[in-house]
Parts: sequence; C-alpha cells; structure tokens
Amino acid sequence: MDLARLKYGFLVVLIGLAVILVLYAVAIRTWSSATDVATVVSSVTAAVGTIVGAFFGIQAGAAGKEKAEEQRDRAQAQARELAAALSRAEYQSVAASRRDLFGP
Repeated sequence: MDLARLKYGFLVVLIGLAVILVLYAVAIRTWSSATDVATVVSSVTAAVGTIVGAFFGIQAGAAGKEKAEEQRDRAQAQARELAAALSRAEYQSVAASRRDLFGP
C-alpha cells in the first residue's frame, strides 16, 4: 500500500472520529435522556462507519487490481521473451498445435 493511501486512510478515520465526538458532545448538551443521546449518536456512528468501511473496501480493491495488473504485465513480458527465443520452425510448430494461444 502506498504512502498516499495510508495518509488518506488515516485522515478519513480521524475525521470520522472527530465527527462522532463532536456529535456526542452536542447530544449530551442538547438531550438529557440517555436514550435520546444513544439514538442520535448511534445513527451517525452507523453512517460514519459505513462511509469509512466503504473507503477502505475501495482502497483494498484498488490495491488488488494494481497487483493483478503488475503480474499480468510481467507474464506478458516473459511470454514475449520466450517467443523471441524460438526459431521460426519452433514458433510455427507451437502456433499450429496451440492455436488458442495465438488468438483468432
């Protein structure tokens, strides 16, 4: 995971915690009933938790996609090098026996 993702992930978590703490302080001053405070705080906590979870889910998916693309690029480069090392006769033999490797 690169540095920017860690930085923004940490920032998202801090903002989420700050929103919840500010809301908690406001709710305690506004409502005297513990039930009212818990209702307000829990509803916002659920929303913030969902947003933070979605952020990290997207980041994990993006990291997995990047890794898969790097592996694909490496495999393609290896296949090109192997194909370049074949003689013309070997290439034609492989192309004739494995048409699925060479496209339509």
